[in-house]
Amino acid sequence: MSSRQGGKLKPLKAAKKEKKEETEDEAAFKQKKKEEADALKAAREKAMKGGPLVGGGIKKLVDRFYSLNSN
Repeated sequence: MSSRQGGKLKPLKAAKKEKKEETEDEAAFKQKKKEEADALKAAREKAMKGGPLVGGGIKKLVDRFYSLNSN
């Protein structure tokens, strides 16, 4: 007797995953991650704009250092 079944077998169906509810900690963690991603995106856009860096640069830091040490 010959078998009529040839070629690949169909894969078995995967079991459905149960949907679990988020806890408050998980929701807060996701919210924090989303806020950090948004802040990073805004900083990246600002850097791409090519504006001056905030803080005044090295000269301002040197002036501040010498003014604090002269007193």
